[in-house]
Amino acid sequence: MMMADSLRPPPAPSSSNSISIAASSRPDKGQKDERAKMKTTVKGKYEVNNSATSAASAAATISLHAGDGRLKASATEATFANGSSLDGLVLSFEKPGAFILDYTVKDKDVRFQFMNSFKVVEKTVNLTYTHARAANRTAIDGSLVFDPANKVSVNYAFGSGNCKVKYWYAHGELKRTVLEPCYDVSKNAWDFAMIKKFEGGDSLKATYHTTTKNLGLEWNRDSQEKGCFKILASMNLAEKQMTPKLMMESTWNYEI
Repeated sequence: MMMADSLRPPPAPSSSNSISIAASSRPDKGQKDERAKMKTTVKGKYEVNNSATSAASAAATISLHAGDGRLKASATEATFANGSSLDGLVLSFEKPGAFILDYTVKDKDVRFQFMNSFKVVEKTVNLTYTHARAANRTAIDGSLVFDPANKVSVNYAFGSGNCKVKYWYAHGELKRTVLEPCYDVSKNAWDFAMIKKFEGGDSLKATYHTTTKNLGLEWNRDSQEKGCFKILASMNLAEKQMTPKLMMESTWNYEI
């Protein structure tokens, strides 16, 4: 697909909801067909907590391209538990690399997020501004990319004054081993994470939170051929029994 570099939107900060889209002044037939597709994502989650009780949940998202933007509708099992309702229903409109608007239908709540990227002394700076109207919660995320292996990010929440500083380091030629130490300024505490990526879309992530003494191990797979799922096991080292908590989540993607 031929793209015009001058019309390519700026890259978005790291986010699971962001994708990269470029526009062409004369889209060919293949481009038109791609934009006309409706994509559906279904997630199923199953959890077992420390008391051996279990819970299952599900969520679904439908997205459709609208020009340079994307329309989305998300629902959870609460939307259909007792017949159709507005519980768990969220409508969204986003322009990748620019903004995301979420509207919670039942609560009539609006959450908006604006993103921007620019260069400072030949270094990439990413900024994200997020505001939730009902909760009156505002936060700013900023990251400075020194090179492909080193990045520093800062998250600050207005009102609460919570501030976290994270350093991201990718080791090796293929950058498949990632270290993420994070310092919580308000709690004067450290969190640590290490990620190991493998060929085929698999990754292992180990985390440790010093304040809660929670230790977690997460296995992720994101592959069109082998499927998408996440398995998480965590335990609190401060507890005597240290019974692990398990969570399994599967994701199915469809194009209509």
